[in-house]
Amino acid sequence: MARAFCKALTGHGLVVRLLGDEARDLDVTAEQFDPALEIIEDVTDAGVGCELALVIGGDGTILRAAEVTHSSGTPVLGVNLGHVGFLAEAEHDDVESTIEAIVQRRYTAEERLTLDVTVHRDGEIVFSTFALNEASVEKAARERMLEVVVEIDGRPLSRWGCDGVVCATPTGSTAYNFSAGGPVVWPGVEALLMVPISAHALFARPMVVAPTSVLAVELLATTEGAGVLWCDGRRAVDLPPGARIEVRRGRTPVRLVRLHEAPFTDRLVAKFGLPVEGWRGSIERRRRLAEGHDA
Repeated sequence: MARAFCKALTGHGLVVRLLGDEARDLDVTAEQFDPALEIIEDVTDAGVGCELALVIGGDGTILRAAEVTHSSGTPVLGVNLGHVGFLAEAEHDDVESTIEAIVQRRYTAEERLTLDVTVHRDGEIVFSTFALNEASVEKAARERMLEVVVEIDGRPLSRWGCDGVVCATPTGSTAYNFSAGGPVVWPGVEALLMVPISAHALFARPMVVAPTSVLAVELLATTEGAGVLWCDGRRAVDLPPGARIEVRRGRTPVRLVRLHEAPFTDRLVAKFGLPVEGWRGSIERRRRLAEGHDA
């Protein structure tokens, strides 16, 4: 499919850029196409000057593309080859219409809130990154719990013995956050989410806070177990006892390409296979359907 996209897009006169490793995996060379492919080795420059990044795969591949294009702000268009593909806009059988939309520039870019994540040790920042879906603090060993204190807006909220804590965006609310028992939040809502994982505490409920809030998770210095921070399941750093993790709204959003104006509700129903048999909707909705105004 990747080779087919390269052939079709260059056939319309568009320049296609590939990362060197992927070009070698696909067994293609620049000269096989007209105009020639741009093959680059430096991932940090991959999105510079591009109209969009076309991603073929599942949500994990799209998260990788978000990482590659984060600094350049290049919009990301996902073609789903995975199972759920919640972040993808097109399915594998929509190739022709997807190519047409790219050629005709018949798409929009939707900004999604991100997280800026920092790890502190002894008052010093030792690691910083971003996340589109979530930043999760997890225990490093199965046999030991994490002992953490969580803080919101500079004030302590509660202490938990737990398997971990997930801090998520609305975009990530249908990912790890959802599996951990957190709420589904519509992408148009600007908010930050915090969800404890298997916490041994009286107050350990999912929380939705303002996008201006700062979330913090501190591993108690007396805890026996170390932890690990994962961002989007891709970037990790070990957390010793006493480490502090701060999560705030990201300075740079990720831009996801949209080809359709379908409501988020329809995406939930389609991706999760939710049962909606028997729904009739409002009288006005039924009238419009009968007249062929809505698909």
